[in-house]
Amino acid sequence: MSKIAMLFASREGQTQKIIERMCSIVTRAGHDVDMIHLEGPVTKNRLEQYEAFVLGSSVRYGQHHDYFCRFVEQNVAELNRKPCYFFSVNLTARKTNRSEPHQNPYLTKYLRYGSLRPDSVEVFAGAFKWSRYGFFQRQLLSLILRVSDGSSAPAEDCEFTDWCRVIKFAERFVQQLDSHAGQNRYSGCKEWVCA
Repeated sequence: MSKIAMLFASREGQTQKIIERMCSIVTRAGHDVDMIHLEGPVTKNRLEQYEAFVLGSSVRYGQHHDYFCRFVEQNVAELNRKPCYFFSVNLTARKTNRSEPHQNPYLTKYLRYGSLRPDSVEVFAGAFKWSRYGFFQRQLLSLILRVSDGSSAPAEDCEFTDWCRVIKFAERFVQQLDSHAGQNRYSGCKEWVCA
């Protein structure tokens, strides 16, 4: 059994919903999981107690959350030293030509310019939560969708997340944990190469 930290940044709750689904899979496999929303303080000493990490952040107006990015850069040595999976949640991923990690502009940009070198990455389409947006946010998001891909904003809440894909990502993480069981120190190779 490994002690896992699932660290995430979620503004409207879809990234948290994804983390919760992954947590149930990893926990069912016998691992001890702490879910940590990165709005609160997380100390370096606390991170050292974990054997592996899952990181997730949604994208808002073209950027992963500032507090998520700051946290990663402040703790990148610890995160890169152990098994680490990272996923990005954004509406662009709902499009077929932006649904794979190497195709998604937000994920590739983040990995290109950041210091995090995860073992595996994934991108999930998020949710459009029309009922939670105010007038100005609705107008801005409608404009962004129209300019980016010519689509119009849905008039109601829509969830685009592919839950089978989320489950497969969590299962890959569990398989990696199981393959490293019994090792005192992680010695895997960080193979992600950003296009």
